[in-house]
Amino acid sequence: QVQLVESGGGLVQPGGSLRLSCAASGSIWLTNTMGWYRQAPGKQRDMVAIITSERRTSYADSVQGRFTISKDDAATTVYLQMNNLTFEDTAVYYCTANLLSPAGWRNYWGQGTQVTVSS
Repeated sequence: QVQLVESGGGLVQPGGSLRLSCAASGSIWLTNTMGWYRQAPGKQRDMVAIITSERRTSYADSVQGRFTISKDDAATTVYLQMNNLTFEDTAVYYCTANLLSPAGWRNYWGQGTQVTVSS
């Protein structure tokens, strides 16, 4: 069974940094696009950053230049380096990955990790 487990969230002051990690485990044959989404209270879940199998990246305008998405060589762990955090970055951050397993190609989601930016 494939699982995505996020870590690295927490409380940080404005201007601070956090690094989120998301590790995929289970019977994974191939990985395609991986990414991060976030959902603030009362708002919809929005894309933050994605990285393709060719390591092409795309970012939401609101985080461009502040956040960096990357993945390890095995392409089973994806990271989100978040710098110069603002109050508006407060949200639950979810990892997602399009993976090939014995169950076929599916999109998987992590359980989410809370990021709170507060002074």
